[in-house]
Amino acid sequence: MGRATMLFLVLLSFGFFLATYNVMMTIIHYKIYGYGEWIISGLGSQSRGDPVLQMPEKTRGPGMGKPRFHIAVTAESSLYSKWQSRIMYYWYKKQKDLPGSEMGKFTRILHTGAPDNLMDEIPTVVVDPLPNGLDMNYVVLNRPWAFVQWLEIATIEEEYILMAEPDHIFVRPLPNLVFGDYPVGFSFFYIEPSKHERIIRKFFPEENGPITKIDPIGNSPVIIKKDLLEEIAPTWLNLSVRIKYDPEADETFGWVQEMYAYAVASALHGVQHLLREDFMIQPPWDLETRKKYILHFTYDLDYNAKGEMMPYGVTGDWEFKKRSYFFAPPPRNFSLPPPGAPESVVTLIEMINEATANLPDWDSLR
Repeated sequence: MGRATMLFLVLLSFGFFLATYNVMMTIIHYKIYGYGEWIISGLGSQSRGDPVLQMPEKTRGPGMGKPRFHIAVTAESSLYSKWQSRIMYYWYKKQKDLPGSEMGKFTRILHTGAPDNLMDEIPTVVVDPLPNGLDMNYVVLNRPWAFVQWLEIATIEEEYILMAEPDHIFVRPLPNLVFGDYPVGFSFFYIEPSKHERIIRKFFPEENGPITKIDPIGNSPVIIKKDLLEEIAPTWLNLSVRIKYDPEADETFGWVQEMYAYAVASALHGVQHLLREDFMIQPPWDLETRKKYILHFTYDLDYNAKGEMMPYGVTGDWEFKKRSYFFAPPPRNFSLPPPGAPESVVTLIEMINEATANLPDWDSLR
């Protein structure tokens, strides 16, 4: 067990002890200094205003000459994660050097503790998973722990980092969308801090300010300064674990609890994000890719022969559901959706088909 892991467990146990006795505690953050020494300090409550939802027009153009950003993707060694990572990396390479791009290098942060068979295909850093059982079968809990370790051990040339996920496809070259000291994120309709204020206050005490300081975001996609992420990441880890081990918060936040943890951790550090609608689209709710940068394919896509979206849970004539491919990747030359289906869905399948047609040993995995 490494020194960082031992110190994390000691601090975690201390936090659980206080929580058990209902002692009100201010969230602490762990900032890593040279040689892995962890220092505990309190957090301030300085406010930087409400999230900026719209940007001045002059900042919207691609390729504004800003510094490049490093793309970091956390992943596991399951086949499900691998085929998504391969498609994502294919489109990263296609877009990286096109006009308007400010994309830098790419790292897959593999939180399994052991290398896998994609090490030669995708630049990868291997980090440890959480100690056995600590994630309580919620694998996403390894994401903040992976970032804490990676930021401690990696040499990252770029000043900025894009936190992304394997099911992200770069639709076009991505510029550095940050503005001033503000990182940039994407607003998720299902992240509603004000709706859950009573629970949120367990982790964001009233002395830290109004709930509106918490952005409706997750950690991904976010473009952020590297030194700022180094400050936030350990707090994000601490909160992710505390939320998971709080029965009420665990049940309420469910599969997005780690997203809430990042949003709260950022607010505790006085950090708020610019929220860009053009940062990402999510079919089937978003219908077209025009002037958008990332396509996130997470929702089930199901249409009838007329290209009309089926009600949730009703099977139509054509479907694409990524969770149908846990144990085998989707086949090459996947059938296109029926005429009338949204452009975003057609684009997704076309981009998947191009990647799978050019990636070696694709069908052999089936």
